[in-house]
Amino acid sequence: MKSELAKDNKAWPFQEGRSLLKRVNNKTPDKGHVLFETGYGPSGLPHIGTFGEVARTTMVRRAFEELCDIPTRLVAFSDDMDGMRKV
Repeated sequence: MKSELAKDNKAWPFQEGRSLLKRVNNKTPDKGHVLFETGYGPSGLPHIGTFGEVARTTMVRRAFEELCDIPTRLVAFSDDMDGMRKV
C-alpha cells in the first residue's frame, strides 16, 4: 500500500479504486498495466459534462495509483457519433 491515508479514505474515487484493485486481485495484469478509458463527443460547445467525464476517470485513476504500485494507462476517445445531434 503506497499511502496509509489512501487506505482508509472514504471518498468515492478511493472506493472505486479499491474495487478495481480487488478486481485485478491486487496484482499487475498480464498486459502489465490497468487500462482506464474515457471519452467525449466534440459536437457542440464544451460543457461541464465534457469535463466531468474525463475528470471522474482521472480521479479514480489517481486514487488507484495511491492505493498500489500497479502501472496504469489512460486512453481518451473523442468521436463525433453523437446520436442526440439529430434530435
